[in-house]
Amino acid sequence: MNERLPFVGQGMRLPFLLLIICFTVWGVAANLTDPLVQVFSRIFSMSSLQASLVQFSYYGAYFLLALPAAFINRRFSYKTGMLTGLGLATIGAFLFYPASLMMTYGFFLAALFCLAGGLSILETSANPFVISLGPEATATRRLNLAQAFNPVGTNIGVLLSATLILPNLNPATDAERAAMAPAQLDAIRQNELAAVMGPYVALAFVLLSIWLAIALKRLPERTAERRDAPAHNFNAALRRLLRNRHYAFGVVAQFFNVAAQTCTWTFTIQYVLGAIGGSEAEAGWVLQASLLVFLLARFVMVGLMTVIRPARLLCAMALLGTGLCLFAAGLPGLAGVWAVTGLSACLSLMFPTIYGIALEGLGEDTKFGAAGLVMAIAGGAVMPMVQAAMLDRFGPALSYLVPALCFAVVSAYALFDLTSERRHH
Repeated sequence: MNERLPFVGQGMRLPFLLLIICFTVWGVAANLTDPLVQVFSRIFSMSSLQASLVQFSYYGAYFLLALPAAFINRRFSYKTGMLTGLGLATIGAFLFYPASLMMTYGFFLAALFCLAGGLSILETSANPFVISLGPEATATRRLNLAQAFNPVGTNIGVLLSATLILPNLNPATDAERAAMAPAQLDAIRQNELAAVMGPYVALAFVLLSIWLAIALKRLPERTAERRDAPAHNFNAALRRLLRNRHYAFGVVAQFFNVAAQTCTWTFTIQYVLGAIGGSEAEAGWVLQASLLVFLLARFVMVGLMTVIRPARLLCAMALLGTGLCLFAAGLPGLAGVWAVTGLSACLSLMFPTIYGIALEGLGEDTKFGAAGLVMAIAGGAVMPMVQAAMLDRFGPALSYLVPALCFAVVSAYALFDLTSERRHH
């Protein structure tokens, strides 16, 4: 009987297509940003720690804008949340143009913060918006299909970086740049920053096009349900959540999972350069391969979950990730590069699996719980700075001890779930 239910509601195919594009776009933006740590380190002759402020700005904005997005959706509608997020992200992407003219690192960080803040609002609004576009019976399939396009975007982002940004970096070292005449150095930086600016301005036009299409399309509002719902006391819910060990530990695990993912991809280029040499452009293709591994492994893991309990698979992949990080740290070389690439397979299942385990059985506290898990993305802002400090002090290889620790925390959470008393179905 369910097969006769429409996948999306009448007249909702175009909005659903636009939402799929949104899922793809924020994947593009996130992984277009990962190589910028190496890029800005080269352009502005900075330490890796200073350059890692890129990820601090990006994921810090995600953390800070998650709750405002929830309030926008609650007070107005998902459409309003989407338009607010798309508008702010469009402004942020366009700001890369004046940033490239000003040639100041702080301006680029401000542009990134604005872009990521908009994407945070967009992402917080898009998931429930997808659910609202058709029958409840097909909502899960609809959301899964939309989310499947996010790793497609991540691969596009790395491809754009590998083809449009990294090849345009001047090979001059920090010492050589320091010896250049100011006019010559400014000319080099201008060309490099123009290469950085191009993909982001193109992204801005894509975001603006989506904004216009959604603004002009009549869409379901679905705000009455939220306004008429009984209000739950936030303080009481927070106390219950903090007492729930599965949830509280889950937030910690999600923090370290996002940290492991961001650290792994942010410093892949530096690891490859230190382990086997070559240029940033050549190392960028290793990052591209890692993202393809992530994409393929995500589908493999979904299949494996039909026969293996998700927490057991999570535990195995987290332990494998810990081992691969330790191997890469101890034996930098071609084998270490393969180990770093393999980390993407371990990461592929972690975010949704931790999300599902932590929210299990929360009942009326699920909405507040989900907000906490979204805010745990702050791990992507904090831990890359720790790894960058390690990299500056001990080199790229030993810096991978930081994601090793992150994977170990995730494995501890999986073991906790496997050995706890909570009922499983």
